[in-house]
Amino acid sequence: MAAVSGGGGSGADGGSSGEEDAGGSAAESRYRAACRACGVTPASGLLRRTAGPVLSLRHRGLGPRGAKALALSLMVDTSILMLDLSDNWLQGEGAAAIAEMLKENCYISAVDLSDNKLGSEGAKAFSAMLLENTTIVSLQLSGNEFDDHAAKYLADALTANSKVEILDLSYNMFGDKAGEILGTAIAENIGLKELKISWNHFHSQGAAALAKGLGANIYLKVLDVSYNGFGNSGAAALGEALKANNVLEELNVSNNRISVEGALHIAAGLKENKSLKRLNMTRNPMQSEGCCGVLKALQANSGTGIEILDLPPFLWSPKKRETQIKIVLKNKVGN
Repeated sequence: MAAVSGGGGSGADGGSSGEEDAGGSAAESRYRAACRACGVTPASGLLRRTAGPVLSLRHRGLGPRGAKALALSLMVDTSILMLDLSDNWLQGEGAAAIAEMLKENCYISAVDLSDNKLGSEGAKAFSAMLLENTTIVSLQLSGNEFDDHAAKYLADALTANSKVEILDLSYNMFGDKAGEILGTAIAENIGLKELKISWNHFHSQGAAALAKGLGANIYLKVLDVSYNGFGNSGAAALGEALKANNVLEELNVSNNRISVEGALHIAAGLKENKSLKRLNMTRNPMQSEGCCGVLKALQANSGTGIEILDLPPFLWSPKKRETQIKIVLKNKVGN
């Protein structure tokens, strides 16, 4: 849907004009003019919004033309710091309009464009924007049908941009080729502190490449690769990465088809790692042997930083399991 119903048109929104300051009135005027130029009905959610640094237009069906109108109005806006346009069917065309706006706007620092079917065209547009923008620190791009081709564009941005600290690329369509491309970019990135890349299609080869990138990265503190297919080879690469990495604090590898063999590889990394504070390995077929291997590795590491450990259920009773984990982690867990 290319246009958004104003829910009553300009007459329905005029009641708040007396409360708006001059800046708010100017912003509304710019937006209405942009809507006329693009041939769309103004979004009532924007017209009725209370003045503040957050602009949230989730689930409004803006479409590409609605995105163009909004982008035109925000080009010179200095009041919006956080922009949430998730689930608006923007597609690549709408993403390109928002990206062009973000090349000019140096005030918006957090952007959420999740679930907008951006595809490779949108990835290309945002990559080009990130080569110029130095303001955005948080970028949510989950659920946008990014595939291996889109990964090439995003990798260019990851390599060059050092300002984005939080990046969400979960619920996309990245495969092993993307894992290799993004793994190299992660190794070279010097800005990211939190990366979510769960619910993709990374398997052994791509997973190993991602893990290798993690081993070389010295800035990333939080990594979520849950709901992929790392398997034992990916787990082995993660184990090696944990030996080398002394910065990562949180790692989620839940639901990754990691069996006993893979768990023991990760355990070998945990035996040497001193920075990790939180580890989630639930929903993996590790069995009791794999879980015990992890616990023994942590027990052997006097310098472990682990505070929260989530393992799959194993054959001990819940009470005995909880007691053993607390003993191994020197009473850190649960306190």
